[in-house]
Amino acid sequence: MVLDLAALRELRAERSGAVAEAARKRRRRPFLDRSGRLMLLAADHTARAVLGVQGRELAMADRGELLCRLVVALSRPGVDGVLGTADILEDLLLLGALEGKVVIGSMNRGGLAGSSYELDDRFTGFDARMIKRMNFDGGKMLCRISFADHGTVATLEACGKAVSQLARRGLIALIEPFISDSSGGRVTNLLTAEAFITSVSVASALGATSAYTWLKIPVVPGIERAVAATTLPMLILGGDPGTAPEQTFAQWEHALALPGVRGLVAGRSLLFPPDDDVEHAVATAVGLVHGAPMAGR
Repeated sequence: MVLDLAALRELRAERSGAVAEAARKRRRRPFLDRSGRLMLLAADHTARAVLGVQGRELAMADRGELLCRLVVALSRPGVDGVLGTADILEDLLLLGALEGKVVIGSMNRGGLAGSSYELDDRFTGFDARMIKRMNFDGGKMLCRISFADHGTVATLEACGKAVSQLARRGLIALIEPFISDSSGGRVTNLLTAEAFITSVSVASALGATSAYTWLKIPVVPGIERAVAATTLPMLILGGDPGTAPEQTFAQWEHALALPGVRGLVAGRSLLFPPDDDVEHAVATAVGLVHGAPMAGR
């Protein structure tokens, strides 16, 4: 697929109001349709200085290439929507790729990967007011919890406020919680069932109400115990693609069958698969979430 990036750049430069106009006119859909399942793409990595995929350091650096892959993926039957930062979502909006899709705005991208302040997950992106104004469906927030970092309490407070502000507007709050460790000089997320039982328990209680809260969780050993820690709806986090996609898909399939798990959010694993066949990777993921690959939706 070839996108007219020159026209997109010209539109952005000469008609700033085109974004708001496209947002007003965009055709929406229910957050959950009759299937009760969701297959979402993730497109917010670059704002946190995460540009690499499978050892390719700048795989996502070319915005035209990233947009092309996103447009192809969003056009596939069974892909329900996308979560991303304002720059990417607005590009997709102007390209007409968000018609009839669920759209989630990414809210806190301040903890840049590899930085000395990585656990300072400040809200540098969407706020609830703009998500509502843009006719989007909700906001996503990263909530990394470190028991050795005093900055964690500020992150928890900010996430709690965001959950309340979204709920006040009838918008979904999608929380991505981790127990994190930075004792080795680099932030790592603890991928154990015990860590996720703790992070899910803390995240579920954030805000003045949990009525609109969903959780985004990775596949970990003993995930059955982690999902049992909450009654809130959950989406599986796709993560960085491995060298064995069949194993990744098998793990997703197992997790998607667990109580409370409603679907999948995947970015790099589908947009930059090892064989670069985006359509095949997306069709496989859709089949896991919705059953057989869907036609004509």
